Amino acid sequence: MPYVHRPEALRGSNQIKLLVSGANAYPAMLEAIRAAQERVHLESYIFAADETGKEFQRALIERAQVGVRVRVLYDAVGSMGQMTDEFAVEMEQAGIEVRVFHPIAPWRARWGLNQRDHQKLLIVDSRIAFTGGLNIGNDYAPKPRGQGWYDLHCQVEGTVVRDLAMIFRRAWLRAGGRPFSEEMARAGDSVMPGRIATTPVLIATADNFGLDHRLDMHAAYRFALRQASQSIDLTNAYFIPDILLRREFRRAVRRGVEVRVIVPSESDVGLVYHASRHLYARLLKMGVRIFEFQDRMMHAKAGVIDREWATIGSFNLDRRSFVHNLEVGLVVADREFAGIMDDQFGRDLQHCKEVKLDQWRSRPFARRAKEWLAFRFRWWL
Repeated sequence: MPYVHRPEALRGSNQIKLLVSGANAYPAMLEAIRAAQERVHLESYIFAADETGKEFQRALIERAQVGVRVRVLYDAVGSMGQMTDEFAVEMEQAGIEVRVFHPIAPWRARWGLNQRDHQKLLIVDSRIAFTGGLNIGNDYAPKPRGQGWYDLHCQVEGTVVRDLAMIFRRAWLRAGGRPFSEEMARAGDSVMPGRIATTPVLIATADNFGLDHRLDMHAAYRFALRQASQSIDLTNAYFIPDILLRREFRRAVRRGVEVRVIVPSESDVGLVYHASRHLYARLLKMGVRIFEFQDRMMHAKAGVIDREWATIGSFNLDRRSFVHNLEVGLVVADREFAGIMDDQFGRDLQHCKEVKLDQWRSRPFARRAKEWLAFRFRWWL
């Protein structure tokens, strides 16, 4: 596998399906929850107590009431102002185990501020898993009920489900959840009968609790970028690539590789948005093509190289994802899936406007100053 930095860590016998935005991902996730027979593990940076969150809450409660073990883990900062105590208590009273990752109150056990649980995982009966960029809330639900944010998620069956289950377990224990090691033995042992599943998948990061996994995705990106010979297509919502990644972009362009990046034209995190735009001129000068997604918020985190290598997960290309947060990402070494991802990238380009260097240089001074200042704070964003 020439594009994979750790080929020995690839897990064979998987089936992976791309799910575009909440319109496709939410129905599949809810269907899996409602079919659960043994356990449901849900982990989300944001779990909102809105109409979408309540739909998930009802499905989880229904399963818990028939004896399915249900565990829910959400992040304190991500869900601040969106998750309510009443909403969480309703789940607990129904028999669901609920934990919050790193409460921001210093007087509470296991509190924390800088390290956040940005992972998005749903694992059902240790046989099917979902991961990607989608949180649980109306922002990601299709209009008119939600805001229709654009995002990418995936559904996975096969051996890699075991790894995703272990990642959930580590975060759960870190948040003070009760151990459940006896449930891990059967995780991901097989794919559903009748399914063809040959896709090799690698978990590019584990949990960011220790140095051994902290830079897995960064290394995976750099290695794959070095192998690129034709195309690098990236979609990233919070795009502040460090000097090492920018160096690989430059080298790729010099080799004749077309490098294209889709970023949002608007953002829910203003400082990150302006810091990202400060880098546009440097990237455009080196030959990277930048496209801004129009009309709605773009929240996806994905990449495709040469239609051979693909990644999808919760990782943004910024310092917070690589150094501070808990993140999970899949690297897929499969031409068919990479082709599907690249075709989706092509469709996404139809919703974008390309940023041109000469036009970019003519933007107002006030905007440049704001971007320069935001970039100075990039290490803390």
